[in-house]
Amino acid sequence: MAKSTKPRFVYTLLVDVGRKAGDGLPEGSTGAALMCYAAGVDEAEAVRETVAILKQADLAPLDVTGYGTLEERLEDGHDIADEERALMDRAAAENAVIVAQMTPFFEKSEPTGT
Repeated sequence: MAKSTKPRFVYTLLVDVGRKAGDGLPEGSTGAALMCYAAGVDEAEAVRETVAILKQADLAPLDVTGYGTLEERLEDGHDIADEERALMDRAAAENAVIVAQMTPFFEKSEPTGT
């Protein structure tokens, strides 16, 4: 089988996930935001691969926001740390989805007052 010659890019994706049995999210959380770096020939492929991987990990993806490639982010004025660049390089080298950060959501209780 011939290897694809299409160039692959790494996209920065923010994925909101809901709760699902066995998801491994902290007790009491209502979901989480996951910062991911995903390789793909285009952003649509990167999103599809990311959603598929997260579903395999028993997570429940609800929404994906794309922030583009490294070059697009730099053009938009984003400040990108060396650690973030290293994770992007790893995603490209491994043709992988890297979950770089997970921020759980917790419902805030509304203040009660009279």
